Amino acid sequence: MTPEDAPPGWLRAAPFLFLMLWSAGFPVSKTGIQYAAPFTFLVVRYALALAVLVPVALWLRPALPKQRIALLHVAVVGFCIQTIYFGMCYAAFARGTSAGVVALVVSLQPLLVGVLAPLLVRERIGAKGWAGLGLGFCGAAITILGYGETGHISPLGVIFSIGALLGMVAATLYEKRFSTGMHPVAANIVQYVVGLVTTLPFALLHFSLHLTTPFIASMAYLVIGNSLIAISLYIAMLRFGAASQVSALFYLVPPVSGLMAWGLLGEAMPALAWVGMAVAGLGVALVRRQRA
Repeated sequence: MTPEDAPPGWLRAAPFLFLMLWSAGFPVSKTGIQYAAPFTFLVVRYALALAVLVPVALWLRPALPKQRIALLHVAVVGFCIQTIYFGMCYAAFARGTSAGVVALVVSLQPLLVGVLAPLLVRERIGAKGWAGLGLGFCGAAITILGYGETGHISPLGVIFSIGALLGMVAATLYEKRFSTGMHPVAANIVQYVVGLVTTLPFALLHFSLHLTTPFIASMAYLVIGNSLIAISLYIAMLRFGAASQVSALFYLVPPVSGLMAWGLLGEAMPALAWVGMAVAGLGVALVRRQRA
């Protein structure tokens, strides 16, 4: 690894920051989605993200890659995350599928990445890593079951949830394999243009939006905290770290999200959820202690 490719010092704080920002997005989204149709919500989110990023890009003038294939790589990652992952999650919600069912299916992401990483990105996972991945999934499942949030199950909703799962797995492995090192501002613009263009047709089919203070507040957080900062941190961690180690952080999202909902929204956190958080934390610690 050359000095230019060495991870920056601030990246040590990235896992914690990403986990906090991403996890908070769930209770925040739960509030905002009450005032807009799912794809309308996404389109507004992407449009506002671009409204912030474009002036910043005009000011910073970040260098673009010399090879156009790099733009295509970033666009593919954007399509997998912004269109497939978020689009399929919201489509599952629209079919009446509970958040718990969607979360449980998506929690398989680190395991799938662990299975495919040795084949696609030549990443070896030892016994400690596999034990951690297994514990992490068990912890996430215990947390979700502790909340009793595996209620309504729609067959089509489950299919959409699996689509969301595959979208995030594809984005993780593709970014790890074809990382371009593009400036985060430029990369985010490409991703959100792709997300906006591909979700707009679905939003126009059923456009519904009620501008309220809770909607504006939740959208402001999701644009800045999730769409701009958290996604940038995730891509940076994938560039410098092992895909399985970075993906393992998603096991902590259900318990940390529940903890935040407890603190921010006053939602009760069942005893079983605390157990799940401890098990998931142990699993993630095992995965991250193994050598990439």
